[in-house]
Amino acid sequence: MDITPDIKKRLEMLRDKYAAIGQDLNSYLDGLIYANPIVYWDYIEVDALLSLQKPKTDFPDEKIFIVYHQITELYFSLIEHEIHQICHNGKVISDGGQDLGWNETLSSDFLLSRLKRCNLYFDTLIRSFDVMRHGMEKEQFTKFRMSLLSSSGFQTAAYRRIEIAATDLKHLVHEEDRERLWNDNIHEQLDNIYWRRGAIVADTGEKTLTLKDFEEKYLESFHNFADDYQPINIWKKFCGLPKEERDNKLLLKELKQLDVNVNINWPLVHFRTAVHYLAKGTGKEKGTGGTNWQKYLPPKFQRRIFYPELWSEQEKKDWGRKWVESVLN
Repeated sequence: MDITPDIKKRLEMLRDKYAAIGQDLNSYLDGLIYANPIVYWDYIEVDALLSLQKPKTDFPDEKIFIVYHQITELYFSLIEHEIHQICHNGKVISDGGQDLGWNETLSSDFLLSRLKRCNLYFDTLIRSFDVMRHGMEKEQFTKFRMSLLSSSGFQTAAYRRIEIAATDLKHLVHEEDRERLWNDNIHEQLDNIYWRRGAIVADTGEKTLTLKDFEEKYLESFHNFADDYQPINIWKKFCGLPKEERDNKLLLKELKQLDVNVNINWPLVHFRTAVHYLAKGTGKEKGTGGTNWQKYLPPKFQRRIFYPELWSEQEKKDWGRKWVESVLN
């Protein structure tokens, strides 16, 4: 085989790439010679992936419960991946330390494309949630869930990071405290974030074990994450665009769709499923881990809106109402 000019050019590019990081190209070429071909099951780590389901009971449907939550975490990871690129102007660093992309300022086209991806991932999760609603026998679920106390989907840290990176924290403060803390520092706002009331014992006001464990593991990291992402969150990136780009109807549509997906559609599919499995007419049934899902999940009870500037006063007043009413009916 002849060394064509095209091959020679690529070898020179490889040489320059590795020279820039103090590496010898010949050693890497030797590695290619000795390396085995990549096969699908090793690249995707299929065996490892399928070994991660470890039910705590003998009920067959518990595996469905575990697998779907693992799928959810993987999709959240993809959403975080896109948000990272938005907040860092498209910058991605490879394991070798090389910049794979960088914009000094975020372009509206890049923001639009990544918001579309985030909404696509959320749409997939929302549409597939019937796996949880109809994919398990109610009798099995109501029994095996008792072995999971005090764990809960409430404890997903990725979802909390998505919220923190999407908007100014003042919009995530519990509605009763929002006006009082509107101009406070982000750490005071984070300490009064809405979900910290989602796992409180109503009779005593004490934290459930679910909340105590969650905060012990993640609360400090959330504060550090807020320090990093609040100055560069999605809303601030949008506001940094030139006015003519902020008026882009497609971009506004995707921002509003992200707002609806995170603050209405995703909580609502959980609410609908909780009604299916837990509601018995008393109004007092607790979620797994002791969460008060009746007040915690319905969007109309806690109007969390990432981008209130994009909605009319009537839309904000009716936030989530028609979705909840359609479920209850």
